[in-house]
Amino acid sequence: MNKMQRILAVLVVLGIFAAACTADDTAPTTPDDTTQTDPGTTDTTAPGSTDPSTPVTGQTGGATLDEVRARGVLKCGVSGGAVAFSETQSDGSMTGFDADMCRAVAAAVLGDSTAVEFSALTAAERFTALAAGEVDLLIRNTTWTQSRDTTLGLDFGPTTYYDGQGVMGRASDGFTADSTLADVDGAVLCTNAGTTTEKNISEGAALAGATIVLSTVAEFAEAMEGFKQGSCDLVTTDASGLVGNMVTAIRDGEIAEGDWVVFPRAPISKEPLGPLYRQNDSQWADIINWTVYATFIADELDVTSANVDSVVGDADLNPELARLLGVSDEELQTGMGLDAEAFYNVISQVGNYGEIFDRNLNPVGIFREGTPNAQWNQGGLIYAPPAR
Repeated sequence: MNKMQRILAVLVVLGIFAAACTADDTAPTTPDDTTQTDPGTTDTTAPGSTDPSTPVTGQTGGATLDEVRARGVLKCGVSGGAVAFSETQSDGSMTGFDADMCRAVAAAVLGDSTAVEFSALTAAERFTALAAGEVDLLIRNTTWTQSRDTTLGLDFGPTTYYDGQGVMGRASDGFTADSTLADVDGAVLCTNAGTTTEKNISEGAALAGATIVLSTVAEFAEAMEGFKQGSCDLVTTDASGLVGNMVTAIRDGEIAEGDWVVFPRAPISKEPLGPLYRQNDSQWADIINWTVYATFIADELDVTSANVDSVVGDADLNPELARLLGVSDEELQTGMGLDAEAFYNVISQVGNYGEIFDRNLNPVGIFREGTPNAQWNQGGLIYAPPAR
């Protein structure tokens, strides 16, 4: 086992609920991106902060499907700087788990997974941009909360990634993967101002009997820089962002294996992440939801981008798959306003949920096994209604 394999193995043992909420490096602005994300801004901004969970004016419905088809391109809002979830590359392309989920929707709606225009949105911009119709869909490390679900005029689709907040410290300061919030007593913690990340750590530390000093900044990149420079003892955000930053720092030679640790073993919050769309457009909501579910079902039934063509040609094809892939007279996609082969296009062009996950997240030490992101029949929460 080589050095990097050992790093990844350790991360699996930690059982971190890593996900898509933060990132380390500010992604370059591209001609297609009119705004630039804060790559480390946690998605869980609290009501009343700089990213308020209060009603935003703008579109609250309409035939989004018709608009997207007339335009010939899906406008998808992402972070643009979240390690392994949405990262703007030097050539202007967008990579990552969230970016591929956008591509899945484009494949379902337009038959072409490349027909996506990505907008890198900050936490403060994302809800307004979606409500105003600047984007058709938001897949940007956004946590499903009661306030957002009930006050924004927007709706959440199925959870695509289950995350949870963690803390990162230095092994040289005595922190280990077994450290708890009680062990942060007296520490200075860096995080984003006005977010539920800030609220979670404040409440969690108090419940654990720990007194902390919070050093808050506008962007998570600043928080990470403060941690690197030693102006704070610890840094906190969603575990995925911490893992992504740690693995990146190791690969870039900034730190050695084992220098930084993420704890506690159980996350200190629930952060369900998934797509967000405008209310009062049931057809568009159904399309987004079932595109996600199609990737879940294909994963469950072992249909991949590599074998989907042989699967659809099987005379004994599972009836559910036959409907989902559009090769049965009982298919349901045309009734949704899509082509019969819409979800075949998703799987053949982008892949099933497991492929999307493994392709983007495994390289930074994030794995499904033993986490809520495993299939429902393997102890996880990834579950779809039946396609019938």
